[in-house]
Amino acid sequence: MRATTKDLRLHTAEILAATDRGEQVIITYRGKGRALLTRWRDETGRTRSRARNPAFGLWQDRDEDVDKQVRRLRKRRKLP
Repeated sequence: MRATTKDLRLHTAEILAATDRGEQVIITYRGKGRALLTRWRDETGRTRSRARNPAFGLWQDRDEDVDKQVRRLRKRRKLP
């Protein structure tokens, strides 16, 4: 994928999402390649895990799984 410096400034989230998908993004300035964005690798050479951090989130102190709780909250309610 190629992106200009203006694209980088205006569409940073989309460009970072592309790197999360494993794409390499070439940043161009005045039509010439200036930088290459790739996915971050830690010191061991592994890419960042997509697993959820158990300490992250608003409901970390609850016993119920967050996904189950959200589904329960979004469930249709029966009217009397």
